[in-house]
Amino acid sequence: MIRQHSRLGASLALALAGALTLAACGERPKSAETEDHAAQAGDYERGPHRGRMLRDGDFALEVTIFEDGVEPQFRVYAYRKDKPIAPRDVQLSITLSRLDGEVNRFAFTSVEDYLQGGGVVQEPHSFDVKVTASYRGQQQSWSYGSYEGRTSFSAAAAQAGGVKTEIAGAAPIAELVDMAGRVEITPEGKSEVRAWYPGRIMSLRGKLGQTVRKGQILARVESSESLQTYAIPAPISGVIVEKNLNVGDVAGDRAIFVIADPTKLHAEFFVYPRDAEKVRVGQPVEVRSLSGDTKLMAEVEAVLPTADLVSQTLVAHAHLPGGAASAFRPGMGVEGSFHVGARSAPLAVRTKAIQRFRDFQVVFVKVGDTYEVRMLELGRRTPEWTEVLSGLKPGSEYVTDGAFLIRADIEKSGASHDH
Repeated sequence: MIRQHSRLGASLALALAGALTLAACGERPKSAETEDHAAQAGDYERGPHRGRMLRDGDFALEVTIFEDGVEPQFRVYAYRKDKPIAPRDVQLSITLSRLDGEVNRFAFTSVEDYLQGGGVVQEPHSFDVKVTASYRGQQQSWSYGSYEGRTSFSAAAAQAGGVKTEIAGAAPIAELVDMAGRVEITPEGKSEVRAWYPGRIMSLRGKLGQTVRKGQILARVESSESLQTYAIPAPISGVIVEKNLNVGDVAGDRAIFVIADPTKLHAEFFVYPRDAEKVRVGQPVEVRSLSGDTKLMAEVEAVLPTADLVSQTLVAHAHLPGGAASAFRPGMGVEGSFHVGARSAPLAVRTKAIQRFRDFQVVFVKVGDTYEVRMLELGRRTPEWTEVLSGLKPGSEYVTDGAFLIRADIEKSGASHDH
């Protein structure tokens, strides 16, 4: 069974600026029934099978949850004067009351030297337990709390720690196709500065890397035909990225300068044949830097109709908004997740809410001021939503923000998985 001590870890207390007050997650109040023997939820006597010992005079039970190679099941051993007695001589039932109000009842049958509960003890193994046994006409009852992955703190403390919740329900799960690409300046964002008439370059006012504005005079050329000198202005605003001629050179077909506007960007993605039929103009695309540190949403603006002769890939263009220039530069490699479709999932949670706990992927549900782990079986996943196949009830209130603080609080409070 599980026991959890009621103390805050120093690091969590610092993270919440001393706001969280961890409620006791140990012993529950004793039952009003006089025949019940409430066991401590902290330390308790262990039996030969490392289970919890429950005693009433000479009679005792050892309660274990066995999960070695099988789904978790109750196995209970009976003793009289600390000597094993035949399990067939004991009638036994166990009732589990969970945080959300669910009640699980187990009847027992005799198997070898123990009583085996009928049914699986579902995760989490966190509940209030009532054990009722009958031996030789005498009935005994015990009640105790056995908690796993559970902690409590006030609404004010949760708010101070940035804890936010949502209600679990249906959500659209996007179908994503991931592709590699690179950032390029759009055709409209690049322009060549050429001589209007062939002639000798008399002066240049542009330098490589210089920022210029539209209409700014960049060169003067003497026409070979009229011997008149004329000025050549910048056709667009931007940065000079190429300088191909110098004063005294004869300007003809070759561009004198190339100007690029670094704010006019798009991402070019390489679409493999298996995905070509899925990609459409107008689809949303999450564009990410290769490090994953920078992300933004874009839209497919064009899919070029011709394929590369070697790779047989098509090229899809995704427009990048003007603010992207601060993080994405021409020539940078990027990754893109194309939203090529969506299907509704009957039950889903925010992907950011999912945490690791023991060997499980989990979320933390909230009931009143108490938070408890839920082990999940997951399906489709996107950066925003993840489908839940089992482990969570629709309508459950679960933590979306601050879940890592709750996990840290539980781990530092000494939670265990001990049967």
